[in-house]
Amino acid sequence: MIHTDINNIEFEIQQIYSDAIEKKGIHIFVGRLDKINSIVSGNKFFKLYYFITHALKNNIKTIITKGGYYSNHLIATAYYTKTNKLKSVGIIRGEKPKILSNTLRECIHHGMKLIYISRDDYNNEIIIQSLLKNDFDNFEFIPEGGFHPTGAEGASLIMKSINEYNPTHVITAIGTATTLAGLIQNNSNQAEIIGIPVLKGLNDINERLSYLNNQSIPISPTIFHNYHFGGYAKYDETLIKSMNDFYTLHKIPTDFVYTGKMFFGLQDLIKTDYFHKGSRIIAIHTGGLQGNQSLPINTLVF
Repeated sequence: MIHTDINNIEFEIQQIYSDAIEKKGIHIFVGRLDKINSIVSGNKFFKLYYFITHALKNNIKTIITKGGYYSNHLIATAYYTKTNKLKSVGIIRGEKPKILSNTLRECIHHGMKLIYISRDDYNNEIIIQSLLKNDFDNFEFIPEGGFHPTGAEGASLIMKSINEYNPTHVITAIGTATTLAGLIQNNSNQAEIIGIPVLKGLNDINERLSYLNNQSIPISPTIFHNYHFGGYAKYDETLIKSMNDFYTLHKIPTDFVYTGKMFFGLQDLIKTDYFHKGSRIIAIHTGGLQGNQSLPINTLVF
């Protein structure tokens, strides 16, 4: 069972070195959330934490959530609920594929019941709620990616360990912006929070943050929109080479959907002198490495 006491969860803060980093006179650390658990890795544990503990405290037996064929959130939910002896249901965007993705197979392996619905119906909240009320009772619903103030509250706990390092900057990938919202909530050192969207055209970040943080945005984050490589789960040879080079140098694996793009953006910002001398930057490794299993064999060196 994954321990449900967040106060007992720690993650490594690993400093990394390179000629470029030393030349700029800055300090780079990586928050290795990916090492918390091999399946519920990275930010997923934190975003799910308060949902799961609420279910356990209130004798709720079933967790229901949403996601696509390659969703890290889905597989994390399936595993986390199983280890806490809860049932799980995943509402899947799109028709059932002829060949299931590794993610969907793993969800089934961990006991998640999968319900496939059309992409149009998937985004229709009335249809979703009607489906749930007709087929289930006594359940906790978790929005896709944990996109809810409860998910952001859990993500805010990531900063507990980070604040001790007195960072000047904290950088993370952005999907739903739930983790970004959490980092802003608990930013006691007033560090600059930097977000790297992995989706093309994610232009409603401020609206998302307002919802996730209950209309309060203490410090506006800095957003760089030019590292998405064409959109969600899109990649090219430049990104793959960057990921392989990063692993060769630092022995830190990344994924092509989220962290690969974030670290590419970080390295570009270093090259272009965005950070002043003496800066202490913490990059959040949000996990999600299982997503790499959808890449062709031997694409990555790790």
